[in-house]
Amino acid sequence: MSASGQRKVVIAVTGASGAPYAHRLLSWLANNDHDLEPHVVFSRYGRLVWNDEVGVDPETFGFPLYSPGDMTAPFASGSAGFESMVVVPCSAGSLGRIAHGLSADLVGRAADVMLKEQRRLVLVVRETPYSLIMLRNMVTVAEAGAMVMPASPSFYSAPADVNQLLDTVVARILDRIGVDNDAMKRWDGTMQGHLSPQRGAP
Repeated sequence: MSASGQRKVVIAVTGASGAPYAHRLLSWLANNDHDLEPHVVFSRYGRLVWNDEVGVDPETFGFPLYSPGDMTAPFASGSAGFESMVVVPCSAGSLGRIAHGLSADLVGRAADVMLKEQRRLVLVVRETPYSLIMLRNMVTVAEAGAMVMPASPSFYSAPADVNQLLDTVVARILDRIGVDNDAMKRWDGTMQGHLSPQRGAP
């Protein structure tokens, strides 16, 4: 926890397609009240994909931003007291390096810190289909204490556009790191379409 009483969280963006998920998460954190102090790091290819898929300067969010080779960043050490970390999107390569403890850059080192300190690590994997190697890596990180959360949007809230569709994943990310939010319409037991409870749902 920071001196201001806020909970410190790392948001890492790696090189899988899916940078808009990270953009929507950072936008939500920048524009809503919460008790988090976000710190942001991009992998080398994460920044390239972000530039291609989003194009917004991440510094505009106002959060501390670190380069992937900066091993002096506070969250490179467990003593800095960061409570949680989200890797969004999490590439297959990042997943593999985290699963095998290869702290090749700041993203990997920060994830390693979360695991060794038994703190919250959420890996928003964005890849399809999964190879057997990827599936085994997911099991490995889950056994080590991480949460594997594929970037699988939902449709029951009847999202009206791409941003609302992205928010169905962002809401679940915020849930995982303990942030109350209304980023999406929650399931309330009723269907949005014409299917009635009497007819049953598939």
